[in-house]
Amino acid sequence: MANLIKRLRALLSKPLAVPFTLMIVTFLTYGLAFWRMGFYWDDVAISWIRYQFGPQATTKYFSDSRPVWALLYQLTAYLLPLKPAYWQLFAMFWRWAGVWAFWLVLEKLFPRRKDLALILSLLVLVYPGFNQQWVSYVYSHFFIVLFFLLISWYLMLRGRTIPAMIFSALNLLMFEYFFTLEFIRPLIILKSLQDEPMTKRDRYMKAFKMWLPYAGVIIFAVLYRLLVYTHPGFGYSLTDELVREPISTFTQLVQNVFSGLWVATVAAWSQAFQFPNPVLSGIRTSLVYVVVILAVAGLVFLFKRVHENQMGSDSKRDALWLLGVGAILLVFGGVPFWIANVPVSLGFPANRALLSFMLGSCLFLIGLIELLPMHFRYLAAILFISLSAGRQFLWSVDYLRDWESQKNLFWQMVWRAPGLKPGTMVMMNEELQFYADNSLSPVLNWIYAPNLHSDQIPYVLFYPTNRVGGSLPRLEPGLPVTYHYWIGDFTGNTSQTIAFYYQPPGCLRLLDPEIDSQYHLISDASLMREAAALSSSAWITTDQTGHMPEVYGPEPAHGWCYYFEQADLARQMGDWVRVAQLGDQAFQLDDHPNDPIERFVFIEGYAHDGNWMRARELAIQSYKVSPVYVGPPLCNLLNRMDREIPANHEKQANLDELRAKFSCLP
Repeated sequence: MANLIKRLRALLSKPLAVPFTLMIVTFLTYGLAFWRMGFYWDDVAISWIRYQFGPQATTKYFSDSRPVWALLYQLTAYLLPLKPAYWQLFAMFWRWAGVWAFWLVLEKLFPRRKDLALILSLLVLVYPGFNQQWVSYVYSHFFIVLFFLLISWYLMLRGRTIPAMIFSALNLLMFEYFFTLEFIRPLIILKSLQDEPMTKRDRYMKAFKMWLPYAGVIIFAVLYRLLVYTHPGFGYSLTDELVREPISTFTQLVQNVFSGLWVATVAAWSQAFQFPNPVLSGIRTSLVYVVVILAVAGLVFLFKRVHENQMGSDSKRDALWLLGVGAILLVFGGVPFWIANVPVSLGFPANRALLSFMLGSCLFLIGLIELLPMHFRYLAAILFISLSAGRQFLWSVDYLRDWESQKNLFWQMVWRAPGLKPGTMVMMNEELQFYADNSLSPVLNWIYAPNLHSDQIPYVLFYPTNRVGGSLPRLEPGLPVTYHYWIGDFTGNTSQTIAFYYQPPGCLRLLDPEIDSQYHLISDASLMREAAALSSSAWITTDQTGHMPEVYGPEPAHGWCYYFEQADLARQMGDWVRVAQLGDQAFQLDDHPNDPIERFVFIEGYAHDGNWMRARELAIQSYKVSPVYVGPPLCNLLNRMDREIPANHEKQANLDELRAKFSCLP
């Protein structure tokens, strides 16, 4: 055992031990299932624009927001293919590279405290306020820009002024998240000079001279933003609001500042202490969570054993510097959002703002930890680092499941709707966790218009909860709808609508106006019962014009939902024999309906095919699930069957029996 510890100490004392340790923790925290992850949120829209319409479309997309940043997207998309696994690795690499650059800065600032430098770097690596690492196409570019800022600090401390200025300019010109963090540079310079033998005045003068080139970069960047490129922002001007309503605006600003600081510190770190529930998360996920925590904690502990003679006598002075600079960085990080009146919260996707607070929050936390008695410092540090890594792993599982749900959604859509007529608006409930409706609209067009290169976009997907009163005036027929797609426009009408309802593990269902308007297992808040009234299968064609993009992988195995979707398509075509045949196959599977209404298509199919015994059996099974909720739509189904199936004695006898059993009103 002593020999093993000796070897580990020797290994962790090598120059590459720190970057290697950071890499292991990065992989344990974010990469245990990287090859199974997908694209999320704005990944989908921006990658669709780039890979469908070409580099010039990316330039157009960023032209009125962040034109310099567009050049970075042009380069990365040229280098990487449209494969989520590549982008997941790419995003992890830049997160790791930025943290390593941060460690190099800390090593220069705290040359006798490599333990402190590593712990602080690990806190930044696993910071639980931001949980969108897996939105890889978008946030890889965020982490590249953060790397530019951090490597600029390091190069400055090495005396490499010109390259440091270049990286500083890249950070300042690309986008605003880390712009104000640049203003902490003078304090970093002063910290680096604290041990040099000189008077205080000489130290300040030297720091000022070192900072002057970077002040020039700031002036250049500010002039560029004022004269060449001005971000349209969020339609909010703090100056205008202060003039118009000074008291209420100032009060709101103060509230936003304190709320943002609380969220970025206390609320963010408290998420690390949210533990998995094995019943909900699963035994395997919970076990892997424990393994991640123990592995990360073990790495930090081993590093402590190697560097335990570096505890340092200046820990109190270090703590005060960390607290002070951390507090300043927290304020600087919040400025872009408070000025624009953008709320800082832990919710998705708003917690992207916490990237700007991340450095300040971690410095402030480690400053507090440094004030603890020596024996408790590492315990507290290990606790925060390991639990934060575990929390991030649990989020990775959420992202993985959401990607699987999204893939299943669109595969089922293609099974149910082989083709869609151009100009069709798709409405759907807001079920997926990490996708907005404008994330899913590009997928819809990618599937049903794979060769699109026009600025006339043929399809749009709306969540009614997001769009009613805006892009979607009302849930009424005959209303024109126009939606701007960054690179083009969709023009349609509410009368050309199909409405889908998706609640896994239930199948994707095309809503039936006659049935689903009475189905109260569809929540009131989703507005999908109202949307069902607009839905018509007339806009679905049997021509296989829909093709799944390669990114969605091979076609899933044909389980219950495949047969359900195919049967519903056959019902639309009036092919009742095929509906009955598909029902025979579906009910032989080691699978089953997850929603009682999924049996309705087979009830109707068997009845039309003359198999009333099977239709009656399925109707009774559905009714028993929930007489209150299933009864009304089931009665509507019986009425339609009565209307459409030719009259005969068997039909009437079965319908009369079922109506009586289900208490259907005349």
